[in-house]
Parts: sequence; structure tokens; C-alpha cells
Amino acid sequence: MHALTALAGALAVMAGTALADGGVTVQLPDVSELSTDEAKALIAELANVNVITSNCPGFEISNGEWTLITGTGDKLAAKLGLDATAYDRNYYGPAFKLLDDPGACDRIGPTAKPLIQRLVEMGGGTTPLTQSQ
Repeated sequence: MHALTALAGALAVMAGTALADGGVTVQLPDVSELSTDEAKALIAELANVNVITSNCPGFEISNGEWTLITGTGDKLAAKLGLDATAYDRNYYGPAFKLLDDPGACDRIGPTAKPLIQRLVEMGGGTTPLTQSQ
């Protein structure tokens, strides 16, 4: 069953949509024109914001926003040729280390909404899509 779920998730990312654990599907931005350096910078920023908004009070985001962030990160990981282990090691490992920094929440938390807006401007969305979309 996990293989089927993983396959469905991979197909959704390739189709430009992302499905969250709770069943929220959103439109993902077009990242095809990003250079490798731009993709690496964005995926790092997405991992940092995901960890901070998930762990720091006062910086919570909606399910649609979370799906946009994580789905875009997954899409960038695929673009960069990263498997799950490399993605976690290279981006989420350092992001979780931020939680050891007492100033990280206040420094990174306020960047979440502008990052989400940037993803929307790139063609992404935070509004859940219906199955027919």
C-alpha cells in the first residue's frame, strides 16, 4: 500500500499538484526555468520555513500553504535528482538544526508568508483543488 501511495504522490508532483496527508491538493509553481543554483537556494529556504512553521508558535500556516511548500520542495528535489535520503540529509537535516538556535523562529518565521506569496506568483496556489481540477 505504501508503494501505491508513493506512486500516486510522485504522479501528482509530476502533474504539478501536491497532495497532503490530509487530502489537500494544491497547484504547484512552475520551477522548470530555475537554474540549479536557484533551485538549491529555494529548496533550502522551503525546508527551513517548513521546519520553523511546523515547530514555532505564532508562525503556523494553513494546510494549503504547507502543501504548497512541501510539494514545491518535492518537485525541486526531483528536478535536482535527489532521492529521499539525500533530500533529508542535505536540506531537512540543516533545517532541523535551526531549532537549536533560540533566534531561528523569530528570524525565519516572518519569511514564510513572503515565500508563499512568491510561490503563488510562480503559478502555485494554496486553495485546495477539487478532484476534477
